[in-house]
Amino acid sequence: MTTRSPAAIATFPARRLLLLAAVAGAAGLALAAASTFAHAPDWALLARQPWVIQLHIAAALLALLLGTVQLVGIKGTGVHRLIGWSWVVAMVTVAISSLFIRQINPGSFSLIHLLSGWTLIALPMALFAIRRGQVARHASGMTWTFVGGLIVAGAFTFLPGRLMWEVFFG
Repeated sequence: MTTRSPAAIATFPARRLLLLAAVAGAAGLALAAASTFAHAPDWALLARQPWVIQLHIAAALLALLLGTVQLVGIKGTGVHRLIGWSWVVAMVTVAISSLFIRQINPGSFSLIHLLSGWTLIALPMALFAIRRGQVARHASGMTWTFVGGLIVAGAFTFLPGRLMWEVFFG
């Protein structure tokens, strides 16, 4: 591993800043569009859900928080590694728990479950990449797993008729 100056470590590559700006912009647009429907969240609705859905939501929120910290944080440190492993555990929990949630297509899997399957494949691939010293491949794999497994899949939960829509807008 090459040694980098503290100034070099603290700077953010343009690609990472662009990704963060895109995520923040998309979130802002979604909030602005949904504000016409928004009301105080119905937390009781979440409390009435089966434990697997509650676990899924808790793990997804944790993964979203940890993943965001990883995207903006300094890479290659012990803290990065600790947060990264915690994020992987949260993501695996999200993906596996989703396999037991079948409300979209009662009793069967739906297309959204393809993202869960991809997450369970992409995470080990990205971990093997960093073990082989392939930093760019690792970074790309983890970033796209964050985007696809959390941002895209999470966006689907806010469609009309879905649970998160009901909690926040229903």
